[in-house]
Parts: sequence; C-alpha cells; structure tokens
Amino acid sequence: MIRDPSLAPSGWRKLRWVEARMPVLAYLRPRIRREGWLRGRRVAICLHLEAKTAHLARILQEAGAEVAICGSNPLSTQDDVAAALAETGVRVYAWHGADTAQYREFIRRTVEFGPELVIDDGGDLVNVLHNERADLADGVLGGSEETTTGVQRLRAMAAEGALRFPMIAANDSRAKYLFDNRYGTGQSVWDGIMRSTNLVVAGKTVVVIGYGWCGKGVALRARGLGARVVVCEVDPVAANEALLDGCEVMPSLKAAEVGDIFITVTGCRDALAAPHFERMKDGALLANAGHFDVEINKHDLRRLAQEVEQVRPHVEAYRLAGGRTLYLLAEGRLVNLAAGDGHPAEIMDTCTPLPAHRTALDLVCRPPL
Repeated sequence: MIRDPSLAPSGWRKLRWVEARMPVLAYLRPRIRREGWLRGRRVAICLHLEAKTAHLARILQEAGAEVAICGSNPLSTQDDVAAALAETGVRVYAWHGADTAQYREFIRRTVEFGPELVIDDGGDLVNVLHNERADLADGVLGGSEETTTGVQRLRAMAAEGALRFPMIAANDSRAKYLFDNRYGTGQSVWDGIMRSTNLVVAGKTVVVIGYGWCGKGVALRARGLGARVVVCEVDPVAANEALLDGCEVMPSLKAAEVGDIFITVTGCRDALAAPHFERMKDGALLANAGHFDVEINKHDLRRLAQEVEQVRPHVEAYRLAGGRTLYLLAEGRLVNLAAGDGHPAEIMDTCTPLPAHRTALDLVCRPPL
C-alpha cells in the first residue's frame, strides 16, 4: 500500500545516494548475503520510511528475510522511497500524510504475516502486537527498539509483566546515543528548521527543553550556528551539565519570555503549553524533536489562537489575541523528519547495524540450548 508507484525512479536515486555513503553496511553486505543470517525468517519493521531505513530493509531482505515495513510517523514517510522499496519485493504499507486511522491500519497490515522478529521505532508496532494482534505475539522471538520514547514504553510494559517477548534497547547502545542521538538529531533538527523557515539562527535565543543526548546535540549545533542557548531541564545533574557546557539554564516559564526558537526534546507531554504560549514574544518558532507530537500542546495553541494559517510548507501561523503570532513547525511532529530527510547517512550507517545484526545474532544465530 503505497501512494504512487510512478515515483520509484526518484526513490532509487535517493537510495543510491545513501548507499554510497554507508560504508559499514557496504562492508558487511557480502557476509550478510553469503551467510544468510535471517534466511526463512519474517521481519516486521516500523521505522521512519526514508532512504536510510529503506536501505536497511533491503539489507535484511538480502540476509534471507521476508520483510514487511510501515512508517513510524505519518509525516516522515517519503513516497518516492516507499515506491522504490516496493519494487524489491518488500511489503510496504506507508504513505506521507496518513491520517490516524490509516497509520494504525498500516501497522496492522505489517504484522499480519506473523513476524518472528521486529524492529520498532517508538513502540507502536509492539503495542499493536500486544493489544490488537495478541494472537501473533507468541510467534515473535524478539526484536529491537530504536528510540528513547519506545524504550520507556517497553520498560513500563516489562515492569507490569506485560511484555511477551524480549526486546533489545538499541537506543541504550553507546553508538546510538553518542552518534545518532547527539550528532544525528543535533544536525538534522536544524536542517528541518532552516529548510522550513529560511531564517538566520545566529543572534537568536534558542530554548532547548530537555538536555538528554538529543537535547545536547541540538544545543551544541545551536551554539555552533551563533545562537544564545537557554536550556530547561528538570534533572539537576543534567541542568548543571548544560551550565558547564556553556548554556544558560532557567525554568521553562522564564525561558518562554526570552526565546525566539523553542525546541522540545523531552519525550514527555506538554513540555510547552498555554502558560508558555501566553508569555512568548511575537514571532516565536515552535519545533518538536521528540518522537510523538505531544510535547507541544497543540490543543492549547488552537484554543488561544484566533486564526490559524499555513504560511509556508511545514509552517503554521497561530495568531493570538493582542496581535502576537506563534509559528508551529511540522504540525508539532518530529521536525527533522517531517520537514527534512532525517539523520545524515554516515550517522545512520554507524547505528543501523545494531538492531539489524544484534537481533539476528542474539535471536537467530545463537546455538541451541
């Protein structure tokens, strides 16, 4: 289920571009083909469907797997890449701009062939296997989870005794949080913001809400672009780290009064809500770098707005009483993927072998007990 098969040539150009810039997977590829680690296995994938993740799906297919894939965010799927991937025989269930019902249906279609291994990004695929297709969960040997948000959901399930198969927390690996979270998110978030707005960053006050590994990367790149960086962080140790890294640290309500660009990187609901919007200056930009579109309270923003207008691709103007306008980027979804191409290929090359090969080695290639 893809949007338009005729877009495949554009998708293949993107795939060839990233393939030439992912030497780790290129090095492993002959061995993967030769040894067939996943021969006969069924793998279900729920990832942001763009060129790098499509390349990973092809590698898993070359390892012998039967692969089905869906997008892990309604706005991050690139339709041309989905069309190209569908030509390889991978089952693809995704298109850009899917509504909530379509998004859930795509996940259900992805798991209906009875996967033995899963690769998830955010926990939605695992959630469907537990709550909507529990009949298929017993056939799953295990899998991996890519994101901080997804790992949090899995740990909550495990603590309740509800998790029915083992999952590798790929997000906890050193390569993932040091490279993907810090440098991948750090660069790609600014790529999405600058593509969307075409505005200068130097001289502006950037408020980064959350100073985990992703927040550190966003703040680092903001400073490199010449911004004044303010960090809001509830963990006192992380807040002190931000201070020692050269950032200002203040409560979010105080930061709301001084910021020009706000970026949420918390994994939590309502990091920005009505009390913040009421204090913000005219023209403030709001962007989210967390997995789900809940960190910026869009309900509060709509309630305060007298008018909402799409002023640029991926930019909505919310005109508030009193004449102020706040600008929401990418509908409050992941700005680096909804308004950009996601992480650079070299970063993904460092990190994508982790879920692919650790899943295969730990769950398939281990010797029988």
